Amino acid sequence: MRYRLMLAFALFALLVASLFGGYALLFAYVVEDQFFYDALQAEAAAQQAHHARSGRWLAPRSQGMQVYRSAAEFPVDLRTRHLAEPGRREFAGDAGRHYHLQRLDQNAFLVAEVKGQLVVRRMRGELLLMLGLSALAVVALALVVGYWLARRTVAPLADLARSVEAMRPDDPPQAFARPFASHEVAVLAKGLAALSARVHAFVEREREFTRDASHELRTPLAVIYSACERLAQVPGLPETAQAQLDFLRQSAWQLQQTVSSLLALAREETAALRAESVPVLPLLEQVVLEQAVLLAGKPIKVQVEVAPRTRISAPPAVLRIVLSNLLGNAFAHSTAGSVRIDVANGRLRISNSDHLPAELNDARFRPFTKGAESTGYGLGLAIVQRLCERHRVDLRIESAPHGTTASLAISMN
Repeated sequence: MRYRLMLAFALFALLVASLFGGYALLFAYVVEDQFFYDALQAEAAAQQAHHARSGRWLAPRSQGMQVYRSAAEFPVDLRTRHLAEPGRREFAGDAGRHYHLQRLDQNAFLVAEVKGQLVVRRMRGELLLMLGLSALAVVALALVVGYWLARRTVAPLADLARSVEAMRPDDPPQAFARPFASHEVAVLAKGLAALSARVHAFVEREREFTRDASHELRTPLAVIYSACERLAQVPGLPETAQAQLDFLRQSAWQLQQTVSSLLALAREETAALRAESVPVLPLLEQVVLEQAVLLAGKPIKVQVEVAPRTRISAPPAVLRIVLSNLLGNAFAHSTAGSVRIDVANGRLRISNSDHLPAELNDARFRPFTKGAESTGYGLGLAIVQRLCERHRVDLRIESAPHGTTASLAISMN
């Protein structure tokens, strides 16, 4: 914006200087021509008065003037041009000559050849140089004034942009618009302050709802899961009842995982979690045991080939949620075959033999996106993506005909 203002000032100054220079040259030529016309008219009046008394034309008193009794007596260059344009009173001749004409009667003409009197022509180079230098000086002055004005105009806007960049939705600045009250951007600053307040209120409502709902849901879900565990130990349950009980227990487990993830997100927004170099294998073993309930009754083999020195840079709580969701998805969406957890090309890979449906490939990170056979809520990958983006964990999910692979970047020590 600053440079556009300077450019606008410079172009405007150049336009004004060009117009002024053009009008100045035009004025000089007009004044010079008017001088010749006045001299011709004065001489013509004297010639006509004398001719009326004596019937003869006088020798002109002014240098360069000549009386011609007819156009046929004109010099060749003047005669040629006069025949082509008989109504004109001014002609440029050959060899730099310049003619002005004044008709005396039906045939006679008073002609002034003013080559030696063209002052503007002789000074044209100096005039153009002077006007050019003046135009450059005006443009330079316009650039200086434009820079000063642009800096004065843009400075509040730049300060406002820096203030907006430093704003945090969870901690809006107090009296945000006050420093800009005396500037033109005050209206914009007030609007941004109001928007920041609304965003802050929205974030607070979302955070409080997520935290409160997660806390309120954890207790009844724990009771349901515990009751399912106790009922499963009752002898003599029919197979149909046992199947329904297993389904209920699995659903309660998935709800517990979702609620834990939502609660972690709510906590993460209020507390700055510091990244650490976390050993992957111990955490991975715990998560596999926790998610093993999703493999109940499935002919699936879990293969873990991860070196003890494998580490991932992330907050431990966040990494636990990410691995729980990724492994939970792999276990839940696998019907047979194997789930393989290994390290290759600097990444921790979690692979299963079931490929992601084509219609879900582009929308896999959207909330509530899930396959037709999924028993979850479609929130796991959306939560994982938000956590990984926020903590700069490199997450990739690739689907191929032979299966789906989720991978995280690791560091080897």
